[in-house]
Amino acid sequence: MKCKFLEGTEANLKETVELLGMRGKMDLGPVIDTVNGVLADIRENGDEAVLKYTAKFDGCELTPETMRVTKEEIDEAIAKVNPELLEVIKKSAANIRAFHEMQKEEGFMMDVAKGSKIGVRVRPLKIAGIYVPGGTAPLPSTVLMDVIPASVAGVERIVFCTPPQKDGKIAPVILAAASIAGANEIYKVGGAQAIAAMAYGTNTIPRVDKICGPGNIYVNTAKRLVFGQVDIDMFAGPSEILIIADDSANPEFVAADMLSQAEHDKIASAIVLTTSKELASKVLEAVDRRSEKSLRKNILEQSLQNYCAIIACDSLDTAIEFSEELAPEHLELCVADEDATLAKINNAGAVFVGNYTPEPLGDYFAGPNHTLPTSGTARFFSPLNTGDFYKKMSVLRYNEESLRDCYQDVAKFADSEGLECHASAVRVRFEN
Repeated sequence: MKCKFLEGTEANLKETVELLGMRGKMDLGPVIDTVNGVLADIRENGDEAVLKYTAKFDGCELTPETMRVTKEEIDEAIAKVNPELLEVIKKSAANIRAFHEMQKEEGFMMDVAKGSKIGVRVRPLKIAGIYVPGGTAPLPSTVLMDVIPASVAGVERIVFCTPPQKDGKIAPVILAAASIAGANEIYKVGGAQAIAAMAYGTNTIPRVDKICGPGNIYVNTAKRLVFGQVDIDMFAGPSEILIIADDSANPEFVAADMLSQAEHDKIASAIVLTTSKELASKVLEAVDRRSEKSLRKNILEQSLQNYCAIIACDSLDTAIEFSEELAPEHLELCVADEDATLAKINNAGAVFVGNYTPEPLGDYFAGPNHTLPTSGTARFFSPLNTGDFYKKMSVLRYNEESLRDCYQDVAKFADSEGLECHASAVRVRFEN
């Protein structure tokens, strides 16, 4: 089950970047056709189509009345969750909320001349949609990470969709987390049909202003296709971790952190860039040994063989250059000079500094958001944050005196673009 060992060459970097960028984008033609069919059907037939796809893909027969989770179902779910786990979820939620409170934004008004003002008003979105996948295991951490920023921003209606189980229920821990995080409306809908329902609205599920949350290739494709009808957070793909390690790193720590991401999915990626071939050898051995004992051995086998590698670099600067090109979702710095290395990093979703800042700390508890850009998109996307749930409006307020001072300049600018009516709209106020 061993992952690859590579020398850090320019060719290897290019190959690795291309390989990771392709994950989750393979064979998109048939996927797009399928998703377009779902979108069109739900746009035309609403609840009827949503329920049809829920029965087909989730094996669950629902009605418009049972599609929405009731307060009784939430209370029942909370009672079923292990009390110790419930306390941990509450602690984690408090950390996440405190972090995102620091991201709140306020507008401004600035004086420009003679009583005139310009500025920005910041207002929360009216209604946001949050999607959390079912997958191989319930993910209450993702519920917290996606709902809490919307709650902190002041979104009035937080619509939450997640796939139902075959018995027509949602995993209790998901409902408990959604309630703690502040979701107002919870619906038993998954897949591309959930994205379509939130984008277009049905009789039961309201049309939202923005859709956030991860998902499989069908969910991500649906988000791409409805973008413009609604806003979305980002095009998140399969999980990945990049670890920069020198000879000060602990090989057991590094191996464990690699596997923490590789176990997510058969196309998850875990890469180590190291200046120490001795460390590389020890990490390879530890990865092989630890993966053999894992409960998710079958997933790890495919991930390790196809999307994981340990790359030997001739210097720390070379490793950093590799990292900057890869722009990883998660970046761990297991190096002696942590501050100097961190100062050189510009492209990463989240950076975990030091041997005692493992990536799962960010997944579950510390507070920064774990919904992060993947597949190199950290070059231009940011983690999900409170600001994602605001919209901004420019405000301009001039008076007669302040406009008189500049109206001829405005008119000349408009004339230069051949827009006579623009120029006239300012000149008309001072013609007499």
